Amino acid sequence: MAKTLPGTTIPVDWSRPEEAETRLNSLFLAGGLMLSQVASLTGLEPYVIQNWVRRGFAAPPERKRYSRRQFCRIVLINMLKDSMQLDKICTLLSYVNGELDDESDDLIDDAQLYLYFVRLVVLVERKNPTGPEEAAQWCRAAVEDYQEPVPGARNRVARCLHVILTAYLAARLKQEAEALLSALT
Repeated sequence: MAKTLPGTTIPVDWSRPEEAETRLNSLFLAGGLMLSQVASLTGLEPYVIQNWVRRGFAAPPERKRYSRRQFCRIVLINMLKDSMQLDKICTLLSYVNGELDDESDDLIDDAQLYLYFVRLVVLVERKNPTGPEEAAQWCRAAVEDYQEPVPGARNRVARCLHVILTAYLAARLKQEAEALLSALT
């Protein structure tokens, strides 16, 4: 089964979960992405990305190139905007990464946060969690290898992932409801 990485137009085969990280890493072999590439890979208009940077949702590109970390922040916001308001997304990301336009205070690199989330999507593709407690358990298990920069960081990252996973599931349900409604008319 082939789909795209959440928040992107990048195709990925969910039967090979390691492909997600390989695909993501290969994008940055040349040292970063230009705005047009980020727009193409996310399906966002360039002005939207520039607006998010101007509003401080992501650090500005260096020498007109977006890093893996910046790209993943944009992808996370893009994915979450289908089920959450932008100010709520910023609150969520600030919970683990402080000032959003300053990467020096981050508890976790946005690329690592995104890859943890992708691990959860692989599980969801096989079976939806039975409820909030199972989803929270999946999130705690996903970050077992996370190296805490400060005590309590792992718990914060797991809680953040739980919100991201719940928002992802809500967006999927919304799409299903819209498809069902379309079938009625």
